[in-house]
Amino acid sequence: MQNNFFDDSLDKKSIKQRIRGLSKAKVGFYSIGLYPASLAYNSAMQKTEKSLLLAPRPGRDLLGAFSEDEVKGMDPRHVVKMRRMACHKNGNESVSNTLEYLIIKCDLVILSANSKYIEQDLAQACSIRKRLNRNNVVLGCLAGSFSHDEKTNNSYVLCEKNPNLAFFSGFHRHGALRDPMDSFTANFCHPNALTALIGAHMLNKLSPNLQVSPGIHNVEAQYIKAAKNMASIFAGFGYEHHRQHPGVLPTLLTLLLNQCLDQAATVSMSRQDRHQLYSQQTIALTELGYAVPRIEATLNKGGFTERVRDHTFSQLTAMVADVRGSMMLPVSGKPTRNFQAGQILASGMREHGRCPVSVEEFEQWCENGGLNKGALEGLKALRYWPQIEEKYSIQNHDASMVNLLYKGLYGSEEEKDFAFQVMTESRQLSNYCQESVRHTHSRKYAEALNNLEQLDALELISNAVIANNAKKALQDDISIEEREVQPDAPAYLQVMDFIEQGA
Repeated sequence: MQNNFFDDSLDKKSIKQRIRGLSKAKVGFYSIGLYPASLAYNSAMQKTEKSLLLAPRPGRDLLGAFSEDEVKGMDPRHVVKMRRMACHKNGNESVSNTLEYLIIKCDLVILSANSKYIEQDLAQACSIRKRLNRNNVVLGCLAGSFSHDEKTNNSYVLCEKNPNLAFFSGFHRHGALRDPMDSFTANFCHPNALTALIGAHMLNKLSPNLQVSPGIHNVEAQYIKAAKNMASIFAGFGYEHHRQHPGVLPTLLTLLLNQCLDQAATVSMSRQDRHQLYSQQTIALTELGYAVPRIEATLNKGGFTERVRDHTFSQLTAMVADVRGSMMLPVSGKPTRNFQAGQILASGMREHGRCPVSVEEFEQWCENGGLNKGALEGLKALRYWPQIEEKYSIQNHDASMVNLLYKGLYGSEEEKDFAFQVMTESRQLSNYCQESVRHTHSRKYAEALNNLEQLDALELISNAVIANNAKKALQDDISIEEREVQPDAPAYLQVMDFIEQGA
């Protein structure tokens, strides 16, 4: 997929002319939704709306993502400006903007649909762009979920399937975007540093309250967004159910954040364009705000090292802030919709004394609580979690919290019973948080210390004490690793065993 601002010309005069044109170019949002509409309102409020054009999806109202109370609280003058951004004159008639109109008039078009529509919108945008010979219009997306191919039954991150697709997102409170004094941050990511730099500059002009930083990690940013949407469900659950147990919350929230980044670090290693991502950039990554060109973790494997993780993307401050902010209960206003879904999950589990019988029951709880299930990207992402975990070889100890949430919603009746016990009992949850982040094999020593009456456990510990035999103990003493979890073991160990066995 060709997706940059410049053609292959080496003519400096035409390139300079193109650069000047981009400095005055417009940005378009297609499909709209809560975030783009809030951003448009902020742009109207700050009198910078001339840089932005909007095109709602056919049949969709420009302000349809807002509640009636939120619309009533808006300044009518700003709403008029927003509606002006979404239409144009055709002769004497005012007509609504379309995706085609945005591609004609804009040089950067953000497809703001969720996972339900984003792939068909991208295909349509590419087709229109080609037909109009507007190949240097850059396309980006906002979708924070996993895509799924029904024909092949395969799940993936859309930016990996389309590696040159831009990704734009960041932390925002919708109320903050309608506050004339509040500010917010975002990242515009594209694997070409020059495209990322120019795109971020264009988006920065939408409002003086908006600070957009460029980044090259579009795949990782989209993955973090999808993982964050799942994690914020668990965060909302934790705040609601364990508000009387403040000791467990910091541990829970820390793990949710860290595991989002750890999973993305693993996903980063599978990128097909990793070499050019770092080695073939015209602009050094330090010029984009990265402290270093690359942060990689290596693993020693019998005398040689293997690269296992790339953490450079963690310097995408707005994306990390998005994860943190989405797992916090705000001082004023409402938390994110996924967080609210977690609160509803906690209330429903407390009321019924169990996990939801099915995802459909949970969706009904959300509908009864005033949440449209179609807006819950975290729940959509969770549906495809097993395929994502397998596709990107994500380890259990890097995804233990999502695994627990998945068992509570999609597990068998027995798994849900244990997941309920772990999620709702503070001591079980804190034990799970502590133990589930250990590598599977590393727990053998902790288990051995708790079972010294068993000869193999005592043998393992004694061998470890003797330095000369420690290496042999690690390689040969595997019997304790293979011991089955006993039926009377604590619930958190039962859940971990289900997850590790892939049940």
